[in-house]
Amino acid sequence: MKKLIVVVAAAGLISLAACNKSTPAENASDNTAAALDNTADNLEAAADNATNTATENTLENAANNASAAADAAKEAGDNNVAVNAAEANTMAAKKK
Repeated sequence: MKKLIVVVAAAGLISLAACNKSTPAENASDNTAAALDNTADNLEAAADNATNTATENTLENAANNASAAADAAKEAGDNNVAVNAAEANTMAAKKK
């Protein structure tokens, strides 16, 4: 129960921190990445508390996958922002 409260509180703080981002796509990718990072942290903690090696390895693999997905979500949001900026520049140049 305590872990759930920590995760919910962290998600709330992250969503507040993301308010100053310039685009909704970047906000969404940051929130997704943060949630996946929190999941990875929780899986790592569960792996540390595992009672056998197979379970520990499975949880560590899941944590690594969640961390990689967080990186991919962040990168996808950054790329989307870059594409949107490039499109905006192209449209602005056409209007001149």
